[in-house]
Amino acid sequence: MNDVFPRTRMMTMKTAAFALFFLFAAAAAFGQAAPVLSNTPSQISVPEHPQHASQHAMADETSLLGNTQYSYAQGEQPLTDFATAKVEIPLGDVARAYRQGHVLDKKAKIVVSENN
Repeated sequence: MNDVFPRTRMMTMKTAAFALFFLFAAAAAFGQAAPVLSNTPSQISVPEHPQHASQHAMADETSLLGNTQYSYAQGEQPLTDFATAKVEIPLGDVARAYRQGHVLDKKAKIVVSENN
């Protein structure tokens, strides 16, 4: 094993591993000593906004579309006007087509059995 990893390289790797371990251990130790909230009680004061719920005039109407020309219509259209005709193939037809394709597939020329 000494041929693959020279002694100096092993010492360098061990030193780097120890340095990383020491760095993480120091970070964990300082993380536990972080300042926390004081335990002295204090009253919570909620700010009031009296202007928020008062009545006032509404703003002027503005268009979301900008200066573009657009048209609109009122009324309802039945959903059948928008639907596309979806043709579903019955499952029996699908099975018959699969079976027919399986019959027409090429078969193996040589059959190997366990008894031979």
